[in-house]
Amino acid sequence: MIGTVDDYNRKLHWGHGFSCHVCVLRPKSIGSGGLTSADPSATPRIDPNFLSHDDDVQTLLKGYGMAREIVAQAPMARFGLKDIYSQNLHSDEQLIELLRRRTDSIYHPIGTCKMGQDEMAVVDSQLRVHGIEGLRVIDASIMPTLVGGNTNAASIMIAERGAEWVASARGR
Repeated sequence: MIGTVDDYNRKLHWGHGFSCHVCVLRPKSIGSGGLTSADPSATPRIDPNFLSHDDDVQTLLKGYGMAREIVAQAPMARFGLKDIYSQNLHSDEQLIELLRRRTDSIYHPIGTCKMGQDEMAVVDSQLRVHGIEGLRVIDASIMPTLVGGNTNAASIMIAERGAEWVASARGR
């Protein structure tokens, strides 16, 4: 990114800079969500459980190292820009601690209402909630696994197909 973006631009930094983001596209860590009470307006319990699987930790650490190597190359290094978070960190342990503090979802969580037929599945292949007649879930939460890129196009496809099923169920 051609600017210093920190905490989704909630923290501003004066001067020139750039942002480099590293992402684990196929995380093995599994989070959870649930209700905190019977009150429908109560905030739900959400635990993303980031970096709970060591493969995710090692993948992110490797990606972070690659980003550092890229930035150290002459075309970038000549600007003399410094990493605002890991400038004086060198050991894997230090970097892992930093990654644990700064890792987030990049706005693409999926899978809380998994589609399928196994015991963890919430909806069937037509997005109908198992055991509840007349209720469907039509959003990215039904994805049983994460797509290899931005979830926007897949979410639109789910919505369009789900809308067709709803319309046909109503006899239109």
